[in-house]
Amino acid sequence: MSRPYILVSNDDGVEAPGIKFLVETLRSVADLLVVAPDSPRSGFGCSITAMHPINYKILREDPGLKICSCSGTPTDCIKLALNVFTDRKPDLVVAGINHGDNSSVNVHYSGTMGAVTEGALQGYPAVAFSLCDHRENADFAPLRPYLIDFVFKAIAIGLPPFTCLNINFPRREKFEGVRICRMARSRWQNELEHRKHPYGGDYFWLVGNCEELEPEAEDTDRWALAHGYVAVTPTQLDVTATGLVDILKSVM
Repeated sequence: MSRPYILVSNDDGVEAPGIKFLVETLRSVADLLVVAPDSPRSGFGCSITAMHPINYKILREDPGLKICSCSGTPTDCIKLALNVFTDRKPDLVVAGINHGDNSSVNVHYSGTMGAVTEGALQGYPAVAFSLCDHRENADFAPLRPYLIDFVFKAIAIGLPPFTCLNINFPRREKFEGVRICRMARSRWQNELEHRKHPYGGDYFWLVGNCEELEPEAEDTDRWALAHGYVAVTPTQLDVTATGLVDILKSVM
């Protein structure tokens, strides 16, 4: 059986420790094409570059491994990879390992999720990995066996069209297990802090805290992470509020 071919990206930048650990882990079991931003693009969501050129640079090329930096967003990286490197179609699109939590409402802001959303939109099974640890020296070692297991399971089951997996790991040396979860409901509060510039003038800095809207619910990704579980959230791209369809038909 031939080795799977995996397209890898992230939003922390091509030099981030998370993506380096992911590449190191998966290289032993798969051929990899890595196309990641040339600098951090956290919080870019599904944004694309429309007003400037996009370019890339090949940083490393070995048998079964090509690593490129891209001047665009995580979504741009996936688009570029699928349109430029067309000699082989990927079996899976993987993004991460993100430095920080991408559970609950964070899924809408995350450039990591933007990359796998684009992969799913283009018809490929896609998986995002995040660790709830923003530190530069975050310990990714406990994730290693889970990464390989999740990747091969995602390839094996294929994933339905227009879906992807959002997988978050708590900051722990050992996990309690794996929980299949739904996205928790939360919202960011007090997001902008007013500050004075030392050379004059005012500005605002993005800060804030995440307000849990259902803290007692035990079937959510936030609950799983808080209790030491790996949270696996199947995520769909169709955002239609199906419960409103019949209601609107009756009044419109």
